Amino acid sequence: MSSDQTRNVVRKIIREIGQECATQGQTVPETLVAFMVKAVALDPRNDFKVDQILTKEDVQNIIQLCVTRLLDTTNPSLSTIKMQVYFDMNYANRAALQSVFPQREIMTFTSLGKKSKGQQLKTFAMLVTGIRLYNKACGKGGNSIDDLPAILNEAIPSATRTIDEGLNNCHLRAHQYTTLLESMQEDQHRHTQLSSFKLKEALFNVRQYEAFLCILLSDAITSAQEVEKMQVQFATTMEQLKNTVENKVSVDANEVFPLFIALSNLWTGFQDEMLLIKFLTSMTNNLQQFLEIQSQLFPEELLTSLLEGLTVKSDEERLRETMGTRVNVSDFKNQEWLFPETIDHFDQLLIQYHGFCAHAIGVKGLTLPGNPAVGILKHKEKCYVFTSKEAAYIFAQDPDKFIQLNVEKAKEYAELIHLLELHHQFEYLVPYAQARTPDKCLMKPTVKHDSSSQTDTHILPPTIVTSYEWNEWEMRRKAIKLANLRRKLTHAMQTDLSNMRRQNCTQLYLPKDVSTQTKRDNSSNVPRPQIFLEGLRGQLSPTTHMVKGNLTRAVDET
Repeated sequence: MSSDQTRNVVRKIIREIGQECATQGQTVPETLVAFMVKAVALDPRNDFKVDQILTKEDVQNIIQLCVTRLLDTTNPSLSTIKMQVYFDMNYANRAALQSVFPQREIMTFTSLGKKSKGQQLKTFAMLVTGIRLYNKACGKGGNSIDDLPAILNEAIPSATRTIDEGLNNCHLRAHQYTTLLESMQEDQHRHTQLSSFKLKEALFNVRQYEAFLCILLSDAITSAQEVEKMQVQFATTMEQLKNTVENKVSVDANEVFPLFIALSNLWTGFQDEMLLIKFLTSMTNNLQQFLEIQSQLFPEELLTSLLEGLTVKSDEERLRETMGTRVNVSDFKNQEWLFPETIDHFDQLLIQYHGFCAHAIGVKGLTLPGNPAVGILKHKEKCYVFTSKEAAYIFAQDPDKFIQLNVEKAKEYAELIHLLELHHQFEYLVPYAQARTPDKCLMKPTVKHDSSSQTDTHILPPTIVTSYEWNEWEMRRKAIKLANLRRKLTHAMQTDLSNMRRQNCTQLYLPKDVSTQTKRDNSSNVPRPQIFLEGLRGQLSPTTHMVKGNLTRAVDET
């Protein structure tokens, strides 16, 4: 089945769920519906096999289960999922916030002319802003301009306090829920009126709220640092501008214009930080609505009575209890353990499960912050932390087993997928609306594998011309050779004896050069012949008498 058909059927299922919820008086975002379909299909209690063919009745059951869960107003799990969807759809980091173009200025921007005209107007506006800020600092105008640095100095601490209060409340709730769950696991008959399922959902709800508030608090701290830095730059630039302009009749524009533009840019930075602080405050207030269900299920009076006789431990106290114990590396031969003091950039390590204990999630269903001082297990290039040395030893005996237990726990509680950052574990879920039979639909994992292909360098047969020559001198040499051949004539004849005979050829092996070597080298010097002829020039007598004298030395004299 094609991917287009799959997407169409999925949209149809999501649309039917949204329409059914709207019919019953509740509007549900499409993103939430899509996530709920995934959560219902993964939940093992619903017994849907994602790798097998599902009938139309099964699809209708999925739709009905999704509608029921979406309309359940007493489900903390639904509140957590709604909180996650709201945060993902509305949260923007600092870079994205500064790059957003205001909605009210889009029409004005599109009505401008050429690009150069717009740039000139922008520069002119920046200059005017810088001049007005300078006049305000000199007490010569600009009274209508808000003192943004002073406002930020009050707004940032206020936003930070609001986030800190929310963190403290959710910390207390998380500690109370964890203590109750631990006591119920130790004594099965204790607090029988409580539902451990709802209690775990409430714990995951406040843990997710805590994670989001930590992100907002980090942004607020970063904003405070940026504002402090910009205030120093703003004061320095203003002082430099005053020294340049003060007590002068005329000032060169090339000197003051860059300073005016610098003031404008810094003021724009203050405005961006104001928007950011308002955004963080709004996000903090809006996230509180997703805590209402768990707070209604477990009010303060009920928790106080249930916790009577129990000691509520905070996350910090649990960490201090295990601070002195650590894993003995020599007990493990094939496992790699890391410690904060033995590795560089420890704070930059990507800890799995959002820093929660990798053993407590699947075994106990609890989200307990791990203690890196106990030891960080590096398994298959991923890092895991634990609450105690005992939990670390148990997990290290079979890490893959406990990792799968954590995946199964996330299938049971869908909100853990986002809280524990397990998106990569569930990317395979791709719904198929139809199979080969028209009355069935299929939901199966997408098979992924690495593949490669190789293309021949020359697909067509080679067309290389071997006789091609690019060298001019080589072509001249060949031309001379051809010219000489034209002047040669070849004559051939055939006789009766040579007719129809084959050509014969013989091959000769030329003699080799042979040499010998003796044990000693010796040589002899033969005396050079010396012959003396006397009387060749003649004498006074008319006849010549030649006398030949042999002056050659004997051999034995040499």
